[in-house]
Amino acid sequence: MNLEKRIDNDFEMRNILFERFGIGEKPTIREPIIGSMMVAGGFVVPALFGVQIEFSDSEAPWPIERIFTDEEIFKLVPPDVKEKWPMKSLLNDASKLIDKFGYVVGDFDLDGFFNTALHLRGHQLFFDLVEKPELVNHLFHVLTKTYISLVKLMRSITKTCSISTNRSILNVDPSIFLHSNCSVSMISPKLYEKMVSPHELRLAKNTHPFGIHHCGNNMHKFSKAYSQIPSNFFDIGWGSVINVCSETFSDTFINLRLNPVRLLQCNKNEIYLDTLSLLKSSKRIENVGVCCINMDAGTPDENVRSIFQAVSDYEDQFKKGLIQ
Repeated sequence: MNLEKRIDNDFEMRNILFERFGIGEKPTIREPIIGSMMVAGGFVVPALFGVQIEFSDSEAPWPIERIFTDEEIFKLVPPDVKEKWPMKSLLNDASKLIDKFGYVVGDFDLDGFFNTALHLRGHQLFFDLVEKPELVNHLFHVLTKTYISLVKLMRSITKTCSISTNRSILNVDPSIFLHSNCSVSMISPKLYEKMVSPHELRLAKNTHPFGIHHCGNNMHKFSKAYSQIPSNFFDIGWGSVINVCSETFSDTFINLRLNPVRLLQCNKNEIYLDTLSLLKSSKRIENVGVCCINMDAGTPDENVRSIFQAVSDYEDQFKKGLIQ
């Protein structure tokens, strides 16, 4: 939440990425950052609903679960996002930066409404989906309205709203709202279609361009339902059946996620083969990318470089017709 520290950290991160991996360009100026585009971690929306956020030196901001009662859930209304912490403080910083620099850049990982609902309801939410559909629909309705307000607000200030969620959207459309469905992998596709999909469809229509982040290992099971959501980007979790997703989302950019634990524990040759296997399964060279988020600090640099090599080799082999 420190304005100057955000700017210093951003400059340092961009510089290290360039020096160690040749990513981007060597930074020459400190950008007026309102929210880091290098660091994920969705704490803004839970905080707007009064959830306590834990800040520590060694990890990302962490929402401390606050269990709302049934009565409290039904009383929830979308907050005035401009007047509640932390947005009020961040918007004040944005004004200062615009006065000083003439512009401001950056955004926040807004997470997703199902994830946020878990911070407000805990594991009881999984029972509610079956036993208390009216309560869940009210909660999801309030959350989606809040998300729509936040996305539109962020775009009006910096023109982006989800680069911090996944920088790969820069390859498609920087203005995409990438909606995080991390927790959706814990319910059935049938329950998703019944209880979650109608709200996500409304969210997508009101925040277009839109994308879906599904970091679970079962996105192929949700691909048919997801194909009904107007999306420009799909984040496909490690362990999902890539060819099924690639065929279902044939006209949409797909981002194939590597496993951060394997990046830490395996050697560079194994990571090279992991990356190559993902790309081969996609059977495409257009509208496809790879990434790995939440890599441990101990991840060897050579493993990261092996990803780049695999992508380069795949492109070369594909163009030569060697990929079947």
